[in-house]
Amino acid sequence: MKYISTRQQEQTNIKTAILKGLADDGGLFMPEYIPQLDSEFFENLPNLSLQEIGFRVAKEFLGESISDNNLKEIIDEVLNFEIPAVKISDNIYSLELFHGPTMAFKDVGARFMARMMSYFSEGKPMKVIAATSGDTGSAVASGFFGVPGIEVYILYPKGKVSPLQEKQLTTWGGNIKALEIDGTFDDCQALAKQILSDEELNLKFTLTSANSINIARLIPQSFYYFWAFAQLQKFGKPIVFSVPSGNFGNLTAGLFAKKMGLPVYQFIASTNENDVVPKFLETGNYQAKPSKQTISNAMDVGNPSNFERMKSLFNNDVSEFKRYIESYSFSDEETKLAMRKVKDEFDYTLDPHGAVAYLGIEKYSEKSNEDFVGVLLETAHPAKFVEVVEDVLKEKVIIPEKLEAFNKKDKQSVEFSADFESVKNYLIEEK
Repeated sequence: MKYISTRQQEQTNIKTAILKGLADDGGLFMPEYIPQLDSEFFENLPNLSLQEIGFRVAKEFLGESISDNNLKEIIDEVLNFEIPAVKISDNIYSLELFHGPTMAFKDVGARFMARMMSYFSEGKPMKVIAATSGDTGSAVASGFFGVPGIEVYILYPKGKVSPLQEKQLTTWGGNIKALEIDGTFDDCQALAKQILSDEELNLKFTLTSANSINIARLIPQSFYYFWAFAQLQKFGKPIVFSVPSGNFGNLTAGLFAKKMGLPVYQFIASTNENDVVPKFLETGNYQAKPSKQTISNAMDVGNPSNFERMKSLFNNDVSEFKRYIESYSFSDEETKLAMRKVKDEFDYTLDPHGAVAYLGIEKYSEKSNEDFVGVLLETAHPAKFVEVVEDVLKEKVIIPEKLEAFNKKDKQSVEFSADFESVKNYLIEEK
């Protein structure tokens, strides 16, 4: 299968798409078509393990670029933790994506990507660039830590990630470098794209992206939509996924699953006050704008990268967007009220991002008046946002040992203004 830039000026194979991350024309790589899974796969879906699902789905995108044995080994290593669908109420389930090493959903995509890059790079030196609004950086750091020949540079917005998230970004050392940018996530993302497309840097180094810009992040994130469906289809009701959305990689992966044949009834793109996609679906006009800081900080994105992939999937037709996606935005106050409600009524602790997803299901239910199973993607352990959760719920949050270990380490970061030339010079001097 060929991989084609969303801007149509470049096409390549999966190996190059993964190793480059961003196309030379500034676009994002997409498969030339979305592969279809056969009816036998779906009939057998409830009997398959998460690892078996992952292998089958990944094989459709990777083809003969990797042997079955190597791919199975990678999938088994990546998916070595549980992803349970936990009941909150009669018709609402939380797909807990936080049982991996850094306790955030991005462990799935980042671990897969790290192993695929290591496999395809064959030990050749690379610089991996990742902008983060919170959890991407720690998952990327964990996935790539100690990988020979790969240096990782994580750009994060100063003062705009939680204290524990910052410790998870800045305490690795070794081949992991944390760049603390005096700006917003959008500034970090813009810097990452400038780095990846800079001619001089590309002549000096092999550069690639570890954000959801990279197709290797999205392919594995589609796995858990199939897995959730396998666990919940026994109820015989339509299944609706509410996805807390910032850069929209997680939702785009769900759309991949749907286009592969997974009978998802509806997607809900649940956002905080950074509402460019809800506004687009309402008006038909996409207007990027500066991001606002909220308590669900991983979604503080004013110009989501993967909107470009979504446009490609839907031929830039707003009516096609609306067929697949409902989208709502919620304030911090609404998010806090949802966290309290779910804790008081169902004794379940949501992190702020999961609470936004819960609100999306509630709003969709009021609007649709249908009987369905709602699945919210709980993207991070509540302890990663301990200050917010404890303040909202007025009770102590137990911090798991694998998170507490980061608090005991010393921060190591290099501070920069949101200035491309200073970051570029640092990368050159770092060689």
